Amino acid sequence: MYRVLIADDEPIERQVISKKINSFFPEQVEIYVAKNGVEAVELFKNNNCQIALLDIAMPGKSGLEAAEEIRRLDQVCSIIFLTAFDEFSYAKKAIGVKALDYLLKPGADEDIIAAFEEAFSIADKNSGIDKVRNTLVEEEIDMSMADGPNYKRSSVIVKETKNYIDEHYKEDISLQDVAGVLGYSEVYFCKLFKEKFGKSFIVYLNELRIEKAKKFLANPDINIKDIGFISGYRDPNYFARVFKRVTGMTPSDYRNGVIGQ
Repeated sequence: MYRVLIADDEPIERQVISKKINSFFPEQVEIYVAKNGVEAVELFKNNNCQIALLDIAMPGKSGLEAAEEIRRLDQVCSIIFLTAFDEFSYAKKAIGVKALDYLLKPGADEDIIAAFEEAFSIADKNSGIDKVRNTLVEEEIDMSMADGPNYKRSSVIVKETKNYIDEHYKEDISLQDVAGVLGYSEVYFCKLFKEKFGKSFIVYLNELRIEKAKKFLANPDINIKDIGFISGYRDPNYFARVFKRVTGMTPSDYRNGVIGQ
C-alpha cells in the first residue's frame, strides 16, 4: 500500500480527491487527509507518507511552506501540487522543492493518474520493493524453474500482455481492457502486471508510446500533433507533458536534436 497525504482546506475538495484516488487505485493506497499545512506536516511525519498531494492556499501554513518542511524531512517523497493558482511564481517555488508535478484544479483524471503512477514508480525504486526493469521478468526468474509449469505460465502471461499492448497502444486502452481480454480481475491483474513487468501499467504504456513517438519524430514530414495522436495520445498538450516528463525535453526540441545530428 502506498501512503498518500492529501492536504486541502476545503472539506469537499478533500472528499472528492480522496474518492478519486481510491477509485483510480483500488487497494493500492492508504490515504491521510489534512485540512491545513500544519496538520499536513504532522501527518506526514507520523505516517511516513511516500506521496503528498497539496493545495497551495491553506490557513496557518501554505502548501508551499508545508512542502518545504516535507522536503527537508524526506528527499525522495513525491510532492504533487493540485491548486487553483496558475501563477509562475508558485510554479517556480514548486520547482524549488523538487515537486513531481503542478496540476491545476480540478485536475484532469489522466493528469492525476499519470502523476500518481510516476510517484508509485519512484516509491518502488526508493523502497527497494520493486526495481524498475527494462527487460521482461522471465529473464530474472530463477532458471532452475525454467521447465516448471509456473515459469511457463508466467511466460505466456507476459507474452500475451506485451503482444496486446504492442497491437493496441495507439488506442485508448486501460489496464481494465487488458485484464478483461486475458480473463483476470482488475485488482489481481494490476498486481500481476507490476510483478511481471516491474512497473505499473500506465508507466509501461507511456514509456512504450514515447519510444514510438521518438521514432516518428525522426521523420520531419510528420506533424508533431499527428505524432501524438498516432502514438496513442488524443490530447496534444497531454502528449507534450508526458513526453517532457519521460525524456526531459519537448517533442519539438527532441526532433530538432535528432534531425540536427
